Amino acid sequence: QVQLVESGGGLVQAGGSKRLSCAASGSILSINTMGWYRQEPGKQRDLVATVSSGGSTNYADSVKGRFIISRDNAKNTVYLQMNSLKTEDTAVYYCNANVVQRFPIRQRNYWGQGTQVTVSS
Repeated sequence: QVQLVESGGGLVQAGGSKRLSCAASGSILSINTMGWYRQEPGKQRDLVATVSSGGSTNYADSVKGRFIISRDNAKNTVYLQMNSLKTEDTAVYYCNANVVQRFPIRQRNYWGQGTQVTVSS
């Protein structure tokens, strides 16, 4: 009923920049917090950054000062601008959204399919 579609992943050199996008669509009444998480092979999925519906942001210490999360509420889209990328940023990046659905009205958490970001040295 709700889909999250990510885009913008790929290969980038260390020190470079990349911008991820995630658009939510479907039976949406409103979206609360949206965020980005990442996961390396064999490891748990970790928080990268979140943004509330009002624009308050939260970042993992490892990305503070380098990554910027933002959202366009009219487009139900969240962005992650990644600057000064490091090889240790290599991971699959997942979009997350806490959605209030229509018909029936209920609140659920949704994940995107993931997009690979590879930072080469």
